[in-house]
Amino acid sequence: MTDTTTAQPDRARASELGPIGRFLQATELDTRMLGMVGALLIIWIGLNFASGGLFLTPRNLWNLSVQSSSVAIMATGMVLVIVTRNIDLSVGSVQGFIGMIVGVTQVQILPQMFGFPLGDPYIWIIAVAVALALGIAVGAFQGFLIAYLAIPAFIVTLGGLLVWRGAAWWVTSGQTVAPIDATFRLMGGGPDGAIGTTWSWVVGVVACVALVFSMLNARRQRQRFNFPQRPVWAETFLGLVACGAILGAVWVMNAYPWPVGIVNRYAQQNGITIPEGGLFIGHGIAIPVLMAIATGVIMTFVTKRTRFGRYVFAIGGNPEAADLAGINTRWTIMKIFIVMGILAALAACIGTARLNAATNALGTLDELLVIAAAVIGGTSLAGGAGTVVGAMLGALLMQSLQSGMVLLGIDAPLQSIVVGAVLVVAVWLDTIYRKRL
Repeated sequence: MTDTTTAQPDRARASELGPIGRFLQATELDTRMLGMVGALLIIWIGLNFASGGLFLTPRNLWNLSVQSSSVAIMATGMVLVIVTRNIDLSVGSVQGFIGMIVGVTQVQILPQMFGFPLGDPYIWIIAVAVALALGIAVGAFQGFLIAYLAIPAFIVTLGGLLVWRGAAWWVTSGQTVAPIDATFRLMGGGPDGAIGTTWSWVVGVVACVALVFSMLNARRQRQRFNFPQRPVWAETFLGLVACGAILGAVWVMNAYPWPVGIVNRYAQQNGITIPEGGLFIGHGIAIPVLMAIATGVIMTFVTKRTRFGRYVFAIGGNPEAADLAGINTRWTIMKIFIVMGILAALAACIGTARLNAATNALGTLDELLVIAAAVIGGTSLAGGAGTVVGAMLGALLMQSLQSGMVLLGIDAPLQSIVVGAVLVVAVWLDTIYRKRL
């Protein structure tokens, strides 16, 4: 009798939802995430139409993926910062400062002071280690001021924005430092900084297999603990769509060929005869994109599968309750800013490698893009809610706007106006969304 009475309301609710509602209920898709994906597709189609078909080309999409990498990496850390009701306005300046130190380390300190020859395989390893150490130190310093001295994060990181930008200039008196080590430059993308078509397909297939395994494992875990299961058709649909998106992205990356001059030089060096129609060599997935994807996977695991991640969201939901529950809120917040410093260091390495130089302009206003990416991706400024995947999609959306405006020849001041307006609208939509919960 109980089964009948409980089943009837469930069937009634399902019938009231309509086909779209039943589909969303079965697949358990996040409507907010769907809205962001829809907005991204609309922006892409609109920019492609406005640019005469230039936006949705393999070349532009490949460059877009590389340009989004550093912002996406930092946005994954900004999620943790904002979830705990804090903010970090210094990430762009930290990125520029660390990038300048990395450049000086490779060009001046190691060759001139320690006698490292150019092209030494240890140069890039030492440079990355220096970057990560600096990121940890800067993050720990700012996190200590915020967590243990109770100085508001807004004030500490606003001061950091000015201090680290000034420090970047002070290191070389504003001079650009170049060229960067050839191996280190691989982190910036380019023909050599990509894994090629064959390995890209391997990565795509492995990603699909891992995704299917993850879905099967999640289904077994739900069954083990008697949690509601998604219908088999819904699981199959989600798996096919996700794998299709992965393999489609790989196809686009592989469709972007090397420049003709580089292809000819490569063929000459390797004794390859160039056919009459030309030799096609695809870039494949760029190394900075792989770094961003790996960061996203690790940060997703950290936020969803570790005690630290649970503590972060507990602090954001109710700091007082988290403190009373025995969570070391101060140490957790300090660790968040250490993580943010490490991610800013990775972004600095990518940016410096892309430019083949350390410049004072690196990371300028990136803090706005990173914060906007996190907020657009669903991270609430009120704390307690946010996703890493959403932040990375938000980074792609923000970079798409910037790339499209550059493609259309829009002036830099107007670009800043658009970015600022998008950030305000994103916060406004977040406020509306939270009121409806």
